[in-house]
Amino acid sequence: MPKHLYKTATLSTRSGAVDIQVKSNTRNNLIYGQHRCGKGRNVRGIITVRHRGGGHKRLYRKIDFRRNQKNIKNIYGKIVTIEYDPNRNAYICLIHYGDGEKGYILYPRGARIGDTIISGTEVPIKMGNALPLKSTSTHIPLGTAIHNIEITLGRGGQLARAAGTVAKLLAKEGKSATLKLPSGEVRLISQNCSATVGQVGNTRAKLKKFGKAGSKCWLGKRPVVRGGVMNPVDHPHGGGEGKAPIGKKKPVTPWGYPALGKRTRKRNKYSDNSILRRRSK
Repeated sequence: MPKHLYKTATLSTRSGAVDIQVKSNTRNNLIYGQHRCGKGRNVRGIITVRHRGGGHKRLYRKIDFRRNQKNIKNIYGKIVTIEYDPNRNAYICLIHYGDGEKGYILYPRGARIGDTIISGTEVPIKMGNALPLKSTSTHIPLGTAIHNIEITLGRGGQLARAAGTVAKLLAKEGKSATLKLPSGEVRLISQNCSATVGQVGNTRAKLKKFGKAGSKCWLGKRPVVRGGVMNPVDHPHGGGEGKAPIGKKKPVTPWGYPALGKRTRKRNKYSDNSILRRRSK
């Protein structure tokens, strides 16, 4: 995708770039307002998620993660625009379907305006097409890169939806398929669940340079400081004269739990039998 480089007028625009084809702030019936908890507080007014607040007002784009709600053999659509979504780091595409309906999907890497995408049960293996892992006539070959993967049939894609993420189909046996997820986890998924062929676009999202602190504030993220510079009442690492050590064997969270390397997944979770290999971190 072609890039437009900013001129270095200020430090905040240094090394900045924007995709030329990507549009933003469009108006249609797929975009509507949303209520946000601006400061990370619960119903009692207590901060449950720290370092949140402010940020620019956003409109929610309704994304079609299911891709085949009508249970039709094949649904054809055309990519009309590639747009920016303030609610995720991946781009989205506006699709005009053959029956006149419109919808947003995640932007597949390499897709261009005017391309045709297909979703259904008998679909060719092509970038942007959505189909079950095992359908009646078409089978996704082993080693194929996929994204927007369902966990529960009919619920829509829940895995590998962030910018640049991709999963890999390793094996098929019985009613289950073995996938390697972006986290490194290897798990079983029902072959009836659907997925989209290809990788999510905007692969350079994590390489973006913000340039100044205000750019993070626009995203609704407030400043973060180390626990060692806080008072003892605010963090277990706080207190002491000057630049004092934390005074503990291991770093801990503000609530006293181990901070590095501690597994936080619940024991005996219902999906433990589906996980063949745990994620690396």
